[in-house]
Formats: sequence, structure tokens, C-alpha cells
Amino acid sequence: MSSKMLLDVSNLQMHFPVRGGVIPRQVGAVKAVDGVSLHIGPGETLGLVGESGCGKSTLGKAVVRLLKPTSGSIGFNGTDITRMSQRALRPLRRDFQMIFQDPVESLDPRMSVRSIIEEPLLIHRIGSRSDRVRMVNELLDRVGLPSSAAERYSFEFSGGQRQRIGIARALALKPKLIVCDEPVSALDVSIQSQILNLLVELQRELGLSYLFIAHDLSVVKHVSDRVAVMYLGKIVELAPSESIYRDPRHAYTKALLSAIPSTDPNASRERILLEGEIPSPIDPPRGSAFGHRIKHPRYDETIGMELPLREITPGHWVAADPCCVSADDWKKLSAQK
Repeated sequence: MSSKMLLDVSNLQMHFPVRGGVIPRQVGAVKAVDGVSLHIGPGETLGLVGESGCGKSTLGKAVVRLLKPTSGSIGFNGTDITRMSQRALRPLRRDFQMIFQDPVESLDPRMSVRSIIEEPLLIHRIGSRSDRVRMVNELLDRVGLPSSAAERYSFEFSGGQRQRIGIARALALKPKLIVCDEPVSALDVSIQSQILNLLVELQRELGLSYLFIAHDLSVVKHVSDRVAVMYLGKIVELAPSESIYRDPRHAYTKALLSAIPSTDPNASRERILLEGEIPSPIDPPRGSAFGHRIKHPRYDETIGMELPLREITPGHWVAADPCCVSADDWKKLSAQK
């Protein structure tokens, strides 16, 4: 576990039991996250993208220990937090926070905005009453809301303003890492860029690290230093942002990129339409998950085969999967030990 990395996740699994029968017993498991490894350095943003249901949000919740991992390890700032009790985790929670997808659901409508933002300060016994009043006002100002907003309730605000309240709450304890779980997907397109710009500005001012979860590659393009592409519980490609947009190597990444609308009306781009259904995480294919979906002729070769991430060019990792990479790339990847 590297002490230089703020977050170091190794072979993480999140399996949820499926029970059935007259006498309930486990008959299977939902393999939401199935052997994911990634790291985030201080001040870095890692974008995590993939279709709905691929396990992104589950991974994000496991990283901040809202869920207890089935196996694997989570290192935060050099400390293994994987099996820590909630009591032992409490002081560390000041350093990692989460911004949720839906600000309507994540903010208690019975609490004033002041109470929502002040709550983590109270839990961690930070400051006197007058100190907390000042801190809440400063946090509101930092996210672009007037101090008068503190005495109102979240349902009185628009979606974008509610998300700003959620961001202020996440900032209250001065964290080092924030997991942003699709923080703009529930907002109007006109508001999305404002929230993205705010997150970038806060990162620059405060030195924050982000795990930025999204289903749309165009959203993470301008905020991420590196991008990880997730499919059915596994990372299939991981690379610097510029590299993955310029030269994607995995077939699934190429399909996601082809769906991004072009800003150039004269540009021609071939849209890759994905065939088939996403396999069930309860009964995933025994071979290449994406190869199974697109009925690739080499799928049978991958049954029972390890498909690890391997470095195709410096810093650019892709699953060694003959169904999903070019013949030249497969030749290069399969030669690696």
C-alpha cells in the first residue's frame, strides 16, 4: 500500500448475497464490484465512467466505507481502512466526504440549510456556536450562495442551488478526498457547467482530490486528470484523460466516446451502436463480459481466462481481452507476463 497515494484501492470486491427458497438461504450473489484496483494522488481527479448498473456508485460508497467491502483493501493516506470499525473510522471521516447524485434526496427537507451544513461540525465537535455560525456563512459564500440562505430550507432552492448546499456540507470538515457520485447528472444542462466549474475552482483553492463518477464521458473530459472506464464491475481501461479521448483502446470505451455529440457541425463521426443486453451481475459471463454482449467470435477463447489490466503505452492500461482490443494490441498485450 503506497504512502504516496491518498487513496489506494486493491482488488476490491462488493458482492451482495441473493437469497431464495422456502427456507431462505444464499443462492447467489450480485457481483457489483469485482476486483477493482485504482489509486488517486493528492490534488488529482480520477474520472470513473460507465453505463448505469456497472458498479460505479457502489465502488464510490465502498471507498468512503458507507459499504463494507467483501474483500480487497482500501488504503487512505497510508492507513488501511478496509476492516476498521465505525468508531475507529469516525476521526478519519473528516478527511473523506461524498457529494451525492440527487440533492433532493440527500438533503433533509426538515432541516434548515444552516443545520445541514453545521451537522458534521457538531458531530466532530468543531468550534463554538459562534465559530460554527461563521464557518457556515463562509462555506455558503465559497459555494456561491448568500449567508441569508442559511435560515431557509433546501426545498426552497433550485436543483443547482441544492447541489451547492451539498458541496458546502462536504467541505465543512476540510476533507482531502471527495467522492462525487454523478454530481451533475440530475441537473439541467445549463447548470451542469456551473457546478463543474465550481468543483474545479474549489480543487485549485483547497488542493482537493476527487473520485468523479459519471455515466457520460463528456462530463469528465475537462475535470479529470485520468479516466477509468468500468464495465460490469471491472475496470476495462485506465489512462490519462488526454490519452483516453485521443486514442481509446478498448471497444467499450470507443462505443462510449462515439456517443458524445460533436461541437463541430461539419465533423463526421461513426456512431457505434452497442448490441445485446448488459449481462446480469448475478450471473456474469464466464469469459469476456463485453465480448459476450457483442457476440464476438473469440468469446469462447476467453472462458475461464484472466483478463487483467496491462500497460499498452506508458500510463495507458487496458484489459488484455482479445474480444475488445485490436489484433495488434492483443499481440502486444498477450506477450506481456
